Amino acid sequence: MASLALTSSYLPSLRSRLPKSDSNAQIRCSSLRSSLPKAAIFGNGIRTSFRIPSSLSSEAKSVKPALNIGSSRGNLSAFTVRAASSSPSAAVAPASQPWQGAAIKPLIASIATGIILWFVPVPSGVSRNAWQLLAIFLATIVGIITQPLPLGAVALLGLGASVLTKTLTFSAAFSAFGDPIPWLIALAFFFARGFIKTGLGNRIAYQFVSLFGSSSLGLGYSLVFSEALLAPAIPSVSARAGGIFLPLVKSLCVACGSNVGDGTENRLGSWLMLTCFQTSVISSSMFLTAMAANPLSATLTYNTIKQTIGWTDWAKAAIVPGLISLIVVPLLLYVIYPPTVKSSPDAPKLAREKLDKMGPMSKNEIIMAGTLLLTVGLWVFGGVLNVDAVTAAILGLSVLLVTGVVTWKECLGEAVAWDTLTWFAALIAMAGYLNKYGLISWFSQTVVKFVGGLGLSWQLSFGILVLLYFYSHYFFASGAAHIGAMFTAFLSVASALGTPPYFGAIVLSFLSNLMGGLTHYGIGSAPVFYGANYVPLAQWWGYGFLVSIVNIIIWLGIGGMWWKAIGLW
Repeated sequence: MASLALTSSYLPSLRSRLPKSDSNAQIRCSSLRSSLPKAAIFGNGIRTSFRIPSSLSSEAKSVKPALNIGSSRGNLSAFTVRAASSSPSAAVAPASQPWQGAAIKPLIASIATGIILWFVPVPSGVSRNAWQLLAIFLATIVGIITQPLPLGAVALLGLGASVLTKTLTFSAAFSAFGDPIPWLIALAFFFARGFIKTGLGNRIAYQFVSLFGSSSLGLGYSLVFSEALLAPAIPSVSARAGGIFLPLVKSLCVACGSNVGDGTENRLGSWLMLTCFQTSVISSSMFLTAMAANPLSATLTYNTIKQTIGWTDWAKAAIVPGLISLIVVPLLLYVIYPPTVKSSPDAPKLAREKLDKMGPMSKNEIIMAGTLLLTVGLWVFGGVLNVDAVTAAILGLSVLLVTGVVTWKECLGEAVAWDTLTWFAALIAMAGYLNKYGLISWFSQTVVKFVGGLGLSWQLSFGILVLLYFYSHYFFASGAAHIGAMFTAFLSVASALGTPPYFGAIVLSFLSNLMGGLTHYGIGSAPVFYGANYVPLAQWWGYGFLVSIVNIIIWLGIGGMWWKAIGLW
């Protein structure tokens, strides 16, 4: 608290000079004015002394240069302002500014990781550049986990270190900024802005709540199976997650009073975001056309064992473990990471009332809906029309910009979109060059020799290979990169150790999707849902690891029995 000596008209003048947008300061000022003690007459002015909160004191000081200091006879609008801690003449010490740089301990942990690995002797068969890049990559990952700075800043420091040490050239370090996936993710946030701004998101959210909103679990399952139904038609998990479900899920969270930054994240948003993300990797596993890299798995399978995985073959093998996972994972997260609001019997009725109040669709809502249908149509039929996912998204955003539904200023204001674009592109670049420098092939060959030399049955050997293949995804920011680097080597060794080749190919293909749930960068839908900021990073990784164990048990256990029944092994 600070003491101020003020004339009677100081507070109205102060209030008029406070920013109109600062409603809290305006309210505090009005409140103080109404509680002024009875004034005493001091010569040619009315003056009173009272104590005000330091928060308002800082506001008073900020407008002091604009005030007309002094008094004149008969002019009650003249006034004096003096800030004091104990006496009218004492000066208030300026508040010390908090440290706004990096968090020191996490920064030291990140740098130490890189330095230690940098000076570890380089293994035989690994180039010096590859080892240095691994040190920088792991230091960046530690920084992303501990967050001494925002994620984009940490990734930029990693790229800077790789260029400074001549490990990567500038063009190589920033090469992934030309990759379509990070841009597709950023475009998804811009779509979400229009979805929410126009009210279309709220309209659809209220429709969902009116149908399924009596329980949070029912609402979650309605989204999970809606996404799974769209999966075979939209071959980009980034497009499905970012262009369709992120805007919808965000609108549902807001409609249910679960917002970022005000302590209500756990009402619904945290569980719903994590559930929709984890089930997106399951639906991607269920169909050959549900993820862009799945056809690559099928192609490498044919090149390695000369057997074809067709669309029907894939769906038939995945349908049983996939459906079980889609049922079990949301329920598991509901138990271990529950929303605080589990049931709301009145929610459907309230949602219908909200829909009635909204009235018919506005012009901007109609434009937004038409643009969404256009974009989704291009995602579905893009293969026939030779239009890729990011081109379709750019076309959709162009329509929104031209019609004014979304402005470019609003796009620039989407800080999360630009931050996600930065750190995801940085990780893609570093992970890609780890592969180009030969580190991944060296790792694959080392694993293959180790497992092959154990002399185990093919079942145990294949189990070890599966776990190594799955959890090595911590080093990848792309499912396609992981498949391209390790699929052929692991399938070849599994077959050589006695694993039925077709069975091995099918399992590795499914796991190439499921492993994307480990991190916030491992598959295209991860940065989209993580970027909504409802789930802290530590919990994202922790629950990602736990769900991965459950998925492996379901797909290799129950799935294994199903594959035995249909003759895959």
